[in-house]
Order: sequence, then structure tokens, then C-alpha cells
Amino acid sequence: MNRILLCGALGRMGREIAHAAKEYGFEIAAGVDYSAAENTGFPLYTGFSDAIQENADVIVDFSRAAALPGLLEYAVAHKLPCVLASTGYGEKENQLISEAAKAVPVFVSANMSVGVYVLKKLIRAAKEMLPQADIEIIEKHHRQKEDSPSGTAAALLQALTDEDTRVVYGRHGLDTKRKSGEIGVHAVRGGTLCGEHEVDFLMDNEVISISHSAQNRGIFASGALRAANFLLGKPAGLYGMDDLMDKQA
Repeated sequence: MNRILLCGALGRMGREIAHAAKEYGFEIAAGVDYSAAENTGFPLYTGFSDAIQENADVIVDFSRAAALPGLLEYAVAHKLPCVLASTGYGEKENQLISEAAKAVPVFVSANMSVGVYVLKKLIRAAKEMLPQADIEIIEKHHRQKEDSPSGTAAALLQALTDEDTRVVYGRHGLDTKRKSGEIGVHAVRGGTLCGEHEVDFLMDNEVISISHSAQNRGIFASGALRAANFLLGKPAGLYGMDDLMDKQA
């Protein structure tokens, strides 16, 4: 059975990964989290330097962007493939990922759901067919989510953006009349929502809405574990949902 080094082991998604790992042919070799006081059934460390003695086959990360430098340094040093499912990456983090991918296989996705992958395909097609439509992206998440807009909303925006796009994050004030080429992005926070994303294409007298709603976090764990299996034996490089889905087509 292959073994996972789980980063963000005590978070919501870390617990989901630990719960579902066996179903996908994995066991948890060890976990890394800022707190190591809880009994998880596997060794738990507060940093990667303490986990050197643990034999793992792949890293799965559902932590925070701040953990990325140490994670990638460990992955490269130990020749471990890694699945990066955290959000909040900026230019600096993306550069670190690109460098690490020269040495080890790295799978990156802001959302591990197959449904969201399909959503991106659908909105790209809708934009091509509806070039004059006004586009708005609305995302909803639980009250504890720290980053805004969500990584998934950012990925949807990227799928729709071209050189003429003007991005507007929310609207406030007395001069919010829509301008040519705008895409609006709006974030809602509250309750225990796992994640809802909607893209509206607004035209004269008609609206097309394409949406995805996550019913539970298990779908993200499933996607991440499938990605972990996909990476085993792969050469160094940068991989994503397109690679995983093309393999299964």
C-alpha cells in the first residue's frame, strides 16, 4: 500500500483525506500540521524537518500557502511527488512550484472536483458562443474561509479572461455602471457551505447561469487521492486536472 505524507492533517480536508485514503489504496505515513497535540492514529509533526524518518510515496497538501516553501523543499530533497490543493497562491508561490516541478512531479489544482473541471469547460464554451454577454462570477463558502475570492473563482476567472478583460471585485459606490469588457467577481461568506460557484451570462432579456455546488468535502478528497495515484511513477513536471481527466477519458 502506498503512503501519504499529509500536510494540513488536522484541517477539514486533512481529516477527509485520512478517512478516505484506504479506499484509494493509501495509508497515511504521517501528518504535518501547526498543532501536533491530537491523536490521529498516525505520527503527527509540526514541521517537515521532523518527518525525515517517515517513508512516504507522495505528499498531499491541504494546508495554507505559507506552508509551501518548506513543503517543496522537502519534496525536492526526498524526490517525492506532491499534490497541491491549497489556495491563495500568488506569483511568488507559483514560481516556487514551477522550479520544484523541474525536479519532481507536482499536481496543482485550486479545486479537486471533477464537477468544477467540467464547469470550466462549459463556461469557456459559453463565452465563445455568447461574446456579447456580460459575465459575473459569484462564489459562496463557509464563514471560516480565509481567502477571497476563492481559488476556484480565480480559476474560473482565468478561464474567461482575455487581453480586453477588466476585472471588478464587488461593486460599491455611486459610479458602478458596467463598462465594456468587465467581469464581476463576488464572494459570499457564511454558515457551513462547502462551496458554491455560479457564472452568469447576462444578455438583453435572457440570462444563462452555469453553476456547481459541493454537497460535501468528500468530493475534494476523492479528487486529491485520484491525483496522488496519477502522480505515482510520473516524471518531473507540472500536472493538473486536464492531465488527470485526459488519462481517464
